[in-house]
Amino acid sequence: MNHLLRDIAPVTDSAWSELDKEARERLTVALAARKLVDFAGPLGWEHSATGIGRVEPIADAPVDGVGARRRRVLALIELRADFAITRSELRDLGRGAVDIDLADLDRAARAIARAENVAVFHGYGAGGIAGMTDASPHPVVVRGDDFGSYPDHVAKAVELLLCEGIDGPYGLALGREDHTSVVETAENGGYPLFDHLREIVGGPIVWAPGVRGAVVVSLRGGDFLLESGQDLSIGYDSHDAEAVRLYIEESFSFRVATPEAAVAVAPKAG
Repeated sequence: MNHLLRDIAPVTDSAWSELDKEARERLTVALAARKLVDFAGPLGWEHSATGIGRVEPIADAPVDGVGARRRRVLALIELRADFAITRSELRDLGRGAVDIDLADLDRAARAIARAENVAVFHGYGAGGIAGMTDASPHPVVVRGDDFGSYPDHVAKAVELLLCEGIDGPYGLALGREDHTSVVETAENGGYPLFDHLREIVGGPIVWAPGVRGAVVVSLRGGDFLLESGQDLSIGYDSHDAEAVRLYIEESFSFRVATPEAAVAVAPKAG
């Protein structure tokens, strides 16, 4: 038995399999950051910190003539999204029903994926995470409402990266509003905007709920690291006669090694 307490939940093996499958389907499409950064792990629930290769002096040494330093680390944060499923739905699942109401699971999966994206792309100060756009020294490339000119903005972002010696290929993370507008827009002659953007960046274009506008990211490797302790998993909290209360949980840290390797593309503030 581990900390997820799945063994004591009133959930059958087949029901766990279905819940895991549903969560995986919802998470895979929405976890945009993992498609664009280096991913290490999972290293286990017990893994608590990421070494960053730096030290800080300790003023008071244990004895005279001995210097002391403290290793600096980046603590992992834990994210958790709670949800519930009725016991009647679980019983119907055991009978072979295929139309089980898993709306609350879907909501939790979307929420925790969005939270991870926000932390990686824009930072989470309270959790000690500096995101890509927070760390980037580049000016934000401001886009207008005319998405026919969107390739010009993305090309400008790529140019900023090239001027800093940041090689490609590049990936493009599109927030929900920008993704919808890009998919719906065709340039002169009916050429799909999506295809034009893919030619500019040379890498994947990903749907990234939680991202404000868009972010152009170098995919050369070594610039951004997401380190996973426990990867996203479903655990058991409690139950009563009516419902079983579960949760989706993960632990991770995120580190920016090269702040110059990402550029934000966003609408004008206000």
